[in-house]
Amino acid sequence: MSDGRSAQVYGGESLLFLTDEQLRQGIEAMFFAYRGFTADPDRILGEMAYGRAHHRAVHFINRAPGTTVNNLLAILGVTKQSLNRVLRTLIADGLVESRVGTSDKRERHLFLTDPGRALEGQLSDAQRARMRAAFREAGPEAVAGFKQVLEAMMDSDMRRAYTKLRDGA
Repeated sequence: MSDGRSAQVYGGESLLFLTDEQLRQGIEAMFFAYRGFTADPDRILGEMAYGRAHHRAVHFINRAPGTTVNNLLAILGVTKQSLNRVLRTLIADGLVESRVGTSDKRERHLFLTDPGRALEGQLSDAQRARMRAAFREAGPEAVAGFKQVLEAMMDSDMRRAYTKLRDGA
């Protein structure tokens, strides 16, 4: 290959030349895996009349305490109106606190409250348990390959945002 990588073979199939049927099966596997990955959090959120948008907001506020509304908008890729609707609910329910920026009064910095951290922990615990079991079953090489595939599916802006968050920058 021109970039110096050789085609990896898995089960006799070259991973660089998958058929449409193999790709379709991969897409369907992702749909079903995502459904499984979100099932426990969806149940917990449903009891509170929340949805996945609330989960994503709580998750990323927890990962970057003090993040701004604009940064959260960029990470989530949603409209300001959509995010404001979610944040109003989370703030009114005492799960998120919004503080005015110290250097720029127009900025709003977001923090989870104690109950918000408890909810985030409950949601993440459920997902970590599912991921841990799947990773244990698949083995370390599969885990490394899975991470590579996920990162390769991100466009460059998403990958930069992910890397920044992952590396704590």
